[in-house]
Amino acid sequence: MKKLSGLLFVGCIALTGCEGSTDGDLTPTPPTPDPTPPALAADVCYLMKTTKGDITLAIDLTNMPITGKNFKQYVDKSFYNGTLFHRTVNNFMIQGGGFTTGLKSKPGDAPIKNEAAVGISNERGTISMARTDDPNSATSQFFINVLDNPHLDASASNYGYAVFGKVVDGMDVADQISIVPTKSSGGFANTPVQEILINSVAKTSCPAA
Repeated sequence: MKKLSGLLFVGCIALTGCEGSTDGDLTPTPPTPDPTPPALAADVCYLMKTTKGDITLAIDLTNMPITGKNFKQYVDKSFYNGTLFHRTVNNFMIQGGGFTTGLKSKPGDAPIKNEAAVGISNERGTISMARTDDPNSATSQFFINVLDNPHLDASASNYGYAVFGKVVDGMDVADQISIVPTKSSGGFANTPVQEILINSVAKTSCPAA
């Protein structure tokens, strides 16, 4: 069994077959992040209905074409309906999109290229792709930052985690999810004691700027 660090966002500690895990080759050095990153675009918005309330997400397809399209494709085929926010860490982030009730893994599609070098920061309210220690291993899992987490950004020594959108309504719901009681069992850590379901994710109108 391969022990994985909690900061790798795979949703498990020592569990084989984790979503998004891969043993692909690593590039020798991380790509240089853009020193003047673009502002996040709101190309398409989605209403995420959860058992804790609703969250509206604006997704950037312009600056993050691979990552944004990846999320859109999962939404278009209703992949996220019935999945969990399976990992919640107070003053850090909430993670979901890879497991169904009972912590049953829901396999995603082929991994995508890491676009974190675009340089958009993991600020409070942004949504990013989860992955393993392979920088190009992200599939369906994502996380919402509940605080500014610049240590997750791409740098000269860090591949980073790719930000591809932001919460435009319902950040209070994300905050509430981040503080629920959690437990560790069966190789999983920071798992809500009471399951938090993503009931549905569907396209909606983007709020006026």
